[in-house]
Amino acid sequence: MLNELKSRGIQDVYLFCVDGLNGFREAIGAVYPKAGIQRCIIHQIRASMRYVNYKHIKAFVADLKEVYTAVTEEAALENLMAFKEKWGDKYPAAIKSWEDNWDILSTFFAYPPAIRKIIYTTNMIEGLHRQFRKVTKTKSVFPNDDALRKMVYLASNNIVKKWTQRYREWDMVLNHLALLFEGRYAI
Repeated sequence: MLNELKSRGIQDVYLFCVDGLNGFREAIGAVYPKAGIQRCIIHQIRASMRYVNYKHIKAFVADLKEVYTAVTEEAALENLMAFKEKWGDKYPAAIKSWEDNWDILSTFFAYPPAIRKIIYTTNMIEGLHRQFRKVTKTKSVFPNDDALRKMVYLASNNIVKKWTQRYREWDMVLNHLALLFEGRYAI
């Protein structure tokens, strides 16, 4: 799919926001080597929770929040070490997951807060997919790929009509992106 994007003219991507599926990092690196990768923090938290006893989840998540809400990556790493010190003996697999994925969990620290709010989670994309599923699940079989494509196209037209509100700080986001990707930024 990434090669298809490239063949359709998308020559450069600044950042991919991905969930926790295996293989994204390698596939993206092969096609778009300059692109950054940000793993969804919410997916990472959910993945960590499967190792945590129910009675500790609230405290664990509260301490974990100190890691991903830190102001800088250095502060986040310090908070991760403190988090590891507190919870590492009880839940080493949960901590290891954060350490192993730190390079794609910490990407968003290179961005200002206005952009971080947008890229730390893939929930918006999942919401869009949920809308597509709502439309396609009522039809059990599509006669061909074009029929499915047309249905998704029509659904996307209806979904986009509901997107009436502009992102509050979009002008700041565009300015930051222009500075961060100077030389690569295309209008």
